[in-house]
Amino acid sequence: MMTPKKYFHDHFILLLFSINVFLALADSIYILLRLSTSHGGGYIVQYRPSLGLSAYQAGSTLELFSFVVFAIIVLVTHSTLSVKAYKIHRQLAVSVLYLGILLLLLTAIVSNALLVLH
Repeated sequence: MMTPKKYFHDHFILLLFSINVFLALADSIYILLRLSTSHGGGYIVQYRPSLGLSAYQAGSTLELFSFVVFAIIVLVTHSTLSVKAYKIHRQLAVSVLYLGILLLLLTAIVSNALLVLH
């Protein structure tokens, strides 16, 4: 059980973990605030260019709420994988946390693009 103690004493790991937590919370709060505004309820959730004129597919707020769930799942999964990978090699744990940051940034970009289209 020495790995979690070493893991939580590593300053760079804690910095990356803190960035992951901040991005997950920021994504979740931003999406929830944008969904809570009094809007018609018809949100665009898909774009399929092969459909021609009906390329934009409308959906409910529940489908956009899945971005919040996805951000939480990414945070928990990458944190757990990073703790377990720290036993193998420190750089592997760092790269897992970097990939979590990238995935959370992409989540913010995609959810913002869909919310702007409403």
